[in-house]
Amino acid sequence: MMLLLFLRPALFLAIVCLVMMHVSDTSAASASVMEEVVGRVDARYAQTKDLQADFVQETTFEGFTTGFTSSGRLYLKKPGLLRWDYLHPSEEQIYVNGDRVMMYVPEHQQVVKGTLTQMAASKGPLALLQGAGNLAQQFTILESVDGSKGEEKFPSLTLVPKPVGQTPPTIKKIVLKLFPDTYFIQGITLFEVSGNISRVMFDHIQANTGLSSSQLTFDVPPDVVVVELP
Repeated sequence: MMLLLFLRPALFLAIVCLVMMHVSDTSAASASVMEEVVGRVDARYAQTKDLQADFVQETTFEGFTTGFTSSGRLYLKKPGLLRWDYLHPSEEQIYVNGDRVMMYVPEHQQVVKGTLTQMAASKGPLALLQGAGNLAQQFTILESVDGSKGEEKFPSLTLVPKPVGQTPPTIKKIVLKLFPDTYFIQGITLFEVSGNISRVMFDHIQANTGLSSSQLTFDVPPDVVVVELP
């Protein structure tokens, strides 16, 4: 199943958290410039009630010379509703409602059901999606150490996962690129411990257009196979 192969839970959960991010704790940002950037990003997403955008996702796998590219459209609505539509190279859909996740592949007539808490072995992503907590509880926030800059020399933000219990993190770091005029997230680059790298770029972002909840909910068709994740 292409969705489960190329959109692994680590990437999926990271994107869910970042799109609905709350960066209200700036203690990790030592420089005044970083404090301002983090504060503006937090303010932007705090004001965002719903959002839709086009996306392009590129994934490269450790040990392989060629990667995989897909594209589609994202929809989200606070609190806790998220929909990803993959349009190319094949049609696939992801629906999140609170802690519940459904992944639908029309071509295969199959729906896979699971939960965010189950996939992450933590309630952190669910809290972020619902607007509770903040990103600084999950990550240390730094200016990108490689000196990379976004448009108009805006600094990129690097997120380093904080240890959670005895479970080693699967994500090494996440780098965010920001739109300098709106402070929305323009791109996310996720570096996994395994060596895999995933990039998602957003474009044509529309915020607070009054998205209906019905556009982000999914009723399972009667003729599909339903698989429950263990």
